[in-house]
Amino acid sequence: MEIEYSNIKVIGFDADDTLWVNETYFREAELEFAKLLSKYETVNKIDQELFKTEMKNLPLYGYGVKGFVLSMVEMAIELSNNTIDNSSINRILDIGKDMLNKPVELLAGVEDTLKTLFGDYRLILVTKGDLLDQERKLEKSGLTNYFHHIEVLSDKQEANYLKLLKHLDINPSEFLMIGNSLKSDVLPLVNIGAKAIHIPFHTTWAHEQVSKEKENNAYKTINSLLDLKEILK
Repeated sequence: MEIEYSNIKVIGFDADDTLWVNETYFREAELEFAKLLSKYETVNKIDQELFKTEMKNLPLYGYGVKGFVLSMVEMAIELSNNTIDNSSINRILDIGKDMLNKPVELLAGVEDTLKTLFGDYRLILVTKGDLLDQERKLEKSGLTNYFHHIEVLSDKQEANYLKLLKHLDINPSEFLMIGNSLKSDVLPLVNIGAKAIHIPFHTTWAHEQVSKEKENNAYKTINSLLDLKEILK
């Protein structure tokens, strides 16, 4: 299926694992958490139970490191049957602080691509998660000046995108979204009549994974942002 991009005026970029590394740090934190609680359960069981707790807490805490840390604390109390010691709780808090203080590692071709597109297109950043954390990462990235607008959404569903595009007076048919998540960055856009390009990251959070049945041919998949110039030329 040939997809036409000649009418695109605005390009939206996801942030985490599209512009910079993010999910890798969550996997590292999960492993550290599992080691900390290894006397109570197996690593696999801890991973499974932590994920269940995160899913239960998403409506309360939303996405991001802070909600993740609160879920780890809750899981530690539960798995230890309320016997977890203060030093272990402090260690969990330190895991979260370490995540928040990670350097921002840009992915291949990010700044070169933004520099090339800037001026020819209106560029916006569309991410989700904790506002303070995302603002901090954007500032560290040095990419702020490339974006005409920056939006941190509570979630990335069709209604969220429609509300944003209406607010910015963007016609969905003239909008292209680029991101690593089929669930959050691609399929919702296709469903509202916009375009989307998928750039897979080597690690995907289970919550963002999509079954084969939900995939379709209404979007392109590329290996790197460096391939974007060829598509849009």
